[in-house]
Amino acid sequence: MMKKILKKFLDYLYYQKNYSSNTVKSYSVDILQFLNFIKKRKLKDFEKVNYEMLKSFLAFLHKNGYSPKSISRKIASLKSFFNFLYRKNIIKTNPILLLHSPKVPKRLPNFLTVEETLKIIDSVDGKGWLSLRDKAILEVLYSTGIRVGELVNLKIQDINFFEEMIKVKGKGERERIVPVGKPALNALIDYLEKRPFKNERYVFLNKYGKKITERSVERIVKKYQKIAGIEKEITPHTFRHSFATHLLDRGADLRSVQEFLGHKRITTTQIYTHLTVEKLKKLYLKAHPRAK
Repeated sequence: MMKKILKKFLDYLYYQKNYSSNTVKSYSVDILQFLNFIKKRKLKDFEKVNYEMLKSFLAFLHKNGYSPKSISRKIASLKSFFNFLYRKNIIKTNPILLLHSPKVPKRLPNFLTVEETLKIIDSVDGKGWLSLRDKAILEVLYSTGIRVGELVNLKIQDINFFEEMIKVKGKGERERIVPVGKPALNALIDYLEKRPFKNERYVFLNKYGKKITERSVERIVKKYQKIAGIEKEITPHTFRHSFATHLLDRGADLRSVQEFLGHKRITTTQIYTHLTVEKLKKLYLKAHPRAK
C-alpha cells in the first residue's frame, strides 16, 4: 500500500510537475530508504509516522555517516512527499513541518580563469571529426554555460546559426534561448561539416554515431585538462561555473546570468557573486597600501 502511494507521488512529480526522470529517481531513492526504515519498526501506515519517528530517521542518517548536504536533500524529498500526503488527505496532520534540515555550509563552486579555460580549449589538436567534436563540445560548454545534460540532448534543430542562439531544454522541461559566441558556432560548423553521420538529429555523437553520454563528455574534459596541464579538479560543470563567473566579472547583471543559466531562483545564481566579491577582496588586500 505504501509503495503504491509512493508511485502516485512519483507520477505526480513526473507528469504534473514535469520533473526530469533523474530528479524523480532521486526522490524515489530517498523516500524508499525512509520506507524501509519505518518498515523495520513495524509501521505500515503513514498516519502513524510522527515527529519522533522522523527524528529517529535523522539520527540514523547521522550515525551512518551521511553528509549534511545528503541529509538535507533527503529531508527535502520527504517534505515534498509528506506535503503531497497531506494535500491528498492520506494523513490528517503533517509531522514533517516540525523537522529542520541540518545547516549545509555553502561551498563556493570551483571555476577556471579565462586563461585556463582557453588553454584547455586550445589543447584540442587534430582535424579528424572526433577532434572537431571535442573542440565544439568545449567551446559550447564555455560559450553558453549550459549543463552537460542539456549539451548531450542538444539537437541540430535547436541551433540557430543565423541568430547565433540555441534552444535548450533544462530542468523541469523548461525551455530557454541562450546566445552562442562565434568561436563556438564556427567550431560547430567545422564539426558538423566533417561528421560522417549526417541524418542523426542529436548534435554530439560518439564514434558509433549514437548520442554521446554525459560520462563521455566528462572523460573528454579530463583528457584535455590533462593535456593543458591544468591541475585543478574540474568537470564539465566547471565550464558552467566559469561562464557565470567571467560574465559577472565583466559587468553582466545577475538577472541576465540567471536567465542564461536557467535558474528558477535568483538565490541560486547569487552564489557566483561570492566568487567575484572574494576576487575583489584579494585584489584589495594585495593592492591597497592601507589594506593590512
